Amino acid sequence: MIFQSVRDVLSAVTTDPGEAEARAAAHRQWASVAKPLGSLGLLETAVEDIAALTLSQSVELSSRSLLLLCADNGVVRQGVTQTDHTVTAVVIKNAAVGKSSVCKMAKVAGCQVVPVDMGVMDLEPVPGVLHRRTGNGTNDITQGPAMSREQAEQAVLAGVELVREQKEQGVRLLATGEMGIGNTTTSSAVASVLLGRPPAELTGRGAGLSDEGLRRKIWAVETAISVNHPDPRDPLDILAKVGGFDLAGMCGVFLGGAAYRVPVLMDGLISTVAALCAVRLCPGVEKALLASHVSAEPAGRLVLDALGKKPLVTAEMRLGEGTGAVAAIPLLDMALALYRDGETFDGCGIPAYQPLGG
Repeated sequence: MIFQSVRDVLSAVTTDPGEAEARAAAHRQWASVAKPLGSLGLLETAVEDIAALTLSQSVELSSRSLLLLCADNGVVRQGVTQTDHTVTAVVIKNAAVGKSSVCKMAKVAGCQVVPVDMGVMDLEPVPGVLHRRTGNGTNDITQGPAMSREQAEQAVLAGVELVREQKEQGVRLLATGEMGIGNTTTSSAVASVLLGRPPAELTGRGAGLSDEGLRRKIWAVETAISVNHPDPRDPLDILAKVGGFDLAGMCGVFLGGAAYRVPVLMDGLISTVAALCAVRLCPGVEKALLASHVSAEPAGRLVLDALGKKPLVTAEMRLGEGTGAVAAIPLLDMALALYRDGETFDGCGIPAYQPLGG
């Protein structure tokens, strides 16, 4: 099914009775493995979540992709970053030939990297990069809206469509990543509006700002919110006014994960902020989300808490590109090795553990 509007996507996120049945079956399968009940903690929960989403206890994740959404942000003109927008183009080109940071990590995790141009400044077509441009970078959010509402919806729908395409290619697990100089500024602005907390509390140093750079960044976030008056009840309005094409596209990926029943690993701050936009648009999206790690950025833990998600990895990462998401994939693989092929209590000839409660 190809969706023509965001409203259509939201209507497609439904609850199926098979979700509870598949979750219960996965829980029973874990209980049959010869180990203390629940002893793999969040890894067991993740497998059960995937079973419920996909309506099958036979969890299959052998084909996986990282969607690396890239776009530039006009707010870099305010000196909120160490580097200028040209770095975005360099990274996406490196990703297209397997040379970016996440490509090296994804190779270890058996995950293909799919670079997507959502709006990199002045980028000509690049072999190996999907062309999904919404615009040639966003506007400076300290001066006015990042984009129009129509552009925000276009970017969201592009993210949804990426999920459909990946599923048709046989992909069963998606990871999210991004690249766009200035996008920790836009993410902090979106998070501030969604969480109703002051920008100074949520805004961090990103790729390594000085004290003066951090002051400029906080000023930029405060100014953007003051100038644009984003509606905290309307995630599309927030994305259009203080977000970015990468954020809107990732919001669509999470919506698509729920609509097409493909589990999606969140990455760090930028990814989880996009996920929070998706959940605020449609609470049912939560079932498609897997938390990989908690970002070292100030808002990292707060956004995960708002989503009600616990990270599989706590390593104080803040590289971006989806590196935290792919770092969690081998943990899921190891959990599935035990889930599928672990020795059972019956096979061992020992009595099964019983839930005893308090």
